[in-house]
Amino acid sequence: MGMVQLVVSELVTNARKYAPGPCLLTLKVEGGTVQVSVWDSNTTLPSVQAADAKRVGQHGLEIVMAVCQSFAVHREPVGKRITAAVVLADDPSGDTTGRQAM
Repeated sequence: MGMVQLVVSELVTNARKYAPGPCLLTLKVEGGTVQVSVWDSNTTLPSVQAADAKRVGQHGLEIVMAVCQSFAVHREPVGKRITAAVVLADDPSGDTTGRQAM
């Protein structure tokens, strides 16, 4: 699965699972990245749990943050918006220049 598909899947799944109403997905190509933005009507901000190798599930945000160049959560007048930037292409040698350590 491509990184953009993975990020979209994780963010939309969380929005559908935890928000009481609709969600909106926006994709935008900008400066060598795909900006994945998901708005939902839930006002509760997501939180990443402490690392636990024995925990089953609830690793979605950890995964998203690990594969994205940037990750941000913003409150909206109604709900919240999560935006993540996925690098379109890495150097074939494995260089991940431009990615931020999470």
